[in-house]
Amino acid sequence: MNAPSQNSSDLAPELTEPALWKITLGELDEKMGVKIVEESVDRVVATMPVEGNRQSFGLLHGGASLAAGEAVGSWAAVIHASTLGKTAVGVDVSATHHRSAREGLITITATPIHLGGTLTTHEVLITNDAGQRLCTLRITNLLIRRKH
Repeated sequence: MNAPSQNSSDLAPELTEPALWKITLGELDEKMGVKIVEESVDRVVATMPVEGNRQSFGLLHGGASLAAGEAVGSWAAVIHASTLGKTAVGVDVSATHHRSAREGLITITATPIHLGGTLTTHEVLITNDAGQRLCTLRITNLLIRRKH
């Protein structure tokens, strides 16, 4: 006796997790020399040279710190959102500058404070080559459905 045949509609659908979003640099990120070091839900790390991102007094431009920090924090939020089939949009960012840099490479690290289904909040630390904290950012992102 033959076993009853099953067609594909009788089979339970495979459970698959949404693919994690992979970081793609934007035009400003490329101009600032941002490089991705690590990307995951738990941590996003990037670097950026001070050279080419200085203000008129020869110091790392605060706006460059904010732009890089916001990008890294937003990427971290979008990676989390991708696990839920969503994307993220920034709704708040604030920063405190602790010290500056004249040369070298800065490291920008985003770690989650809160990973919700509607909002995420990340702390973004910017440090110099010696590991000294230059800037601390906090960014909150709203998670929304992806528009196709």
